Amino acid sequence: MKHLPIFLLSALFLFQAGTARAVMPGEVLKDPVLEHRAREISKGLRCLVCQNQSIDDSDAPLAKDLRVIVRERLTSGDSDDQVISFVVSRYGDFVLLKPPFKGATLVLWGGPILFVLLGILGMVFHYRRGQLRAATAPATAKRKPLSPEEQERLAALLAAPTINGDEADGGAIGPKKGGKKNA
Repeated sequence: MKHLPIFLLSALFLFQAGTARAVMPGEVLKDPVLEHRAREISKGLRCLVCQNQSIDDSDAPLAKDLRVIVRERLTSGDSDDQVISFVVSRYGDFVLLKPPFKGATLVLWGGPILFVLLGILGMVFHYRRGQLRAATAPATAKRKPLSPEEQERLAALLAAPTINGDEADGGAIGPKKGGKKNA
């Protein structure tokens, strides 16, 4: 119970960290409709420095420049598609967090599927190779019963006296039960 205030304070900081945005107050447009459009566009554009963040979330100087470009284009009257086309024409499809499905981005879309299929194919070949080895194993791997002569020889070997002459100790080498060593 004494750790509850610390837990609540930690949870509050974690919650606040998840909602933080990199947009500076000086970048925010006065028109809330245009600002909302700018935020929506910025969420779909990748920061070229961070690469896994949108420009809306990134603190990198290049992301700031891209946010400013988006807002300038919107205030000049461009539509959302025109703004995105302008940024893509300057930086390529890589700037989009969700790149379009076309020939140049086919590897991005098909790569994960290809790796999963190759993994499944590798497991199938590995399994079949194991079955093939078991089927073509040498004849020594398949044991046949002992012949009567071999059974007699085995019985003689098992009945032979142990090294120290005491059959009850399982043939152990070392001192006898009396504590004396073998001669």
